[in-house]
Amino acid sequence: MTAENTLSGPRSLDENECYRFLSAAAVGRVVYTVGALPAVLPVRFRIAGDGGVLLPAPAAELARAVVGALVAFEAGEVSGEDGSGWSVTVLGHAETAAGPAAAIRIRPELVTGRLLGAGPPPLGG
Repeated sequence: MTAENTLSGPRSLDENECYRFLSAAAVGRVVYTVGALPAVLPVRFRIAGDGGVLLPAPAAELARAVVGALVAFEAGEVSGEDGSGWSVTVLGHAETAAGPAAAIRIRPELVTGRLLGAGPPPLGG
């Protein structure tokens, strides 16, 4: 790979690529509001067959805060060495998932992602 290729800017991911990256991750972040203030919570998750994001066994306070609300969910990996990696965001309304186990389901309404190329070397390194 040439220096020109490694110093590339972000590239948008299509929806299929977004789901491939999400399927390989185990932990993401749910972004919601509490008393009109933003809150971010790391959570374990899985992707349902229909593309919904399932948050298994959520804490009662998280469920109260997000069910019925528009939330964001983000997962990604970024290298601390060169800044390369990926990030995917799912926006949608949260609901209680049907089934025997307690879970929150984020119904995807907008799925976006970026593939990050390596950036310039860190200062002093």
